[in-house]
Amino acid sequence: MSVQNSTDLTPASFVLNGIPGLEDMHIWISFPFCSMYAVAMMGNCGLLYLIFFEDSLHRPMYYFLAMLSLTDLVMCSSTIPKTLCIFWFHLKEIGFDDCLVQMFFIHTFTGMESGVLMLMALDRYVAICYPLRYSTILTNPIIAKIGLATFLRGVLLIIPFTFLTKRLPYCRGNIINHTYCDHMSVAKLSCGNVKVNAIYGLMVALLIGGFDILCITISYTMILRAVVSLSSADARQKAFSTCTAHICAIVFSYSPAFFSFFSHRFGGHTIPPSCHIIVANIYLLLPPTMNPVVYGVKTKQIRDCVIRILSGSKDSKAHGI
Repeated sequence: MSVQNSTDLTPASFVLNGIPGLEDMHIWISFPFCSMYAVAMMGNCGLLYLIFFEDSLHRPMYYFLAMLSLTDLVMCSSTIPKTLCIFWFHLKEIGFDDCLVQMFFIHTFTGMESGVLMLMALDRYVAICYPLRYSTILTNPIIAKIGLATFLRGVLLIIPFTFLTKRLPYCRGNIINHTYCDHMSVAKLSCGNVKVNAIYGLMVALLIGGFDILCITISYTMILRAVVSLSSADARQKAFSTCTAHICAIVFSYSPAFFSFFSHRFGGHTIPPSCHIIVANIYLLLPPTMNPVVYGVKTKQIRDCVIRILSGSKDSKAHGI
């Protein structure tokens, strides 16, 4: 009996089924998704515009924020347009190679998001613990190098996902009960051995997420020690206030990630699949939506720039009238 080649069992396309069990609610679910995506696009593009054109924002903290905004734009744009097409037009089909490309972008830029948050924690550590050396430690070349290293880390660790997924034989249909091509959601359609995929996925999660969380924890432990040692209450409050927006960004990013990670492993049979899929989409959509809002409200320099631009446009209209 001849052995069938895995390439003969590779489907031409997959069907993204959306949120199983909530098909009748797709059109209603699409409205908050679309609204959040619009806010994410406008907010992050607005931040990038301000950071690029405002000289007062040409500082390390805002360069890292620009990295975060770029990452957020790519991360949510990798999934939400296709998700809205599923909800609105029932365009569920996605080519096999297109699915792998989407999977690569999603996992690369979620890893990049975690890495940039870690770099921003290190930035706050240097700014608070070594304020006089801040500009000499975090120079533009250093920022560019560590930003590039964070991006390459994600690329090099995620590329094997595509090859591990592509090599599998698929004989359990081509319907993915998800709104996008998640690594394990695709691998579960295989009739081959996916143990390597599962082990490598867990290893990457620990290498990226575990390492970044450890660095963030150490940075904020050192920041807390430095702030507590300050004699002035005003100085302590000012130091803490510079970290507020970043702490909010960490909460928005890691809370859905932790819920998804632990619920899959410890509550997989008690939590309905629709809940897992909604949380997975929130994980990709909430940080891009909230980060520009939080930084716009909590960061005085950005707030002042926005007020100045808005007041300037009002003045120009008044003069025009």
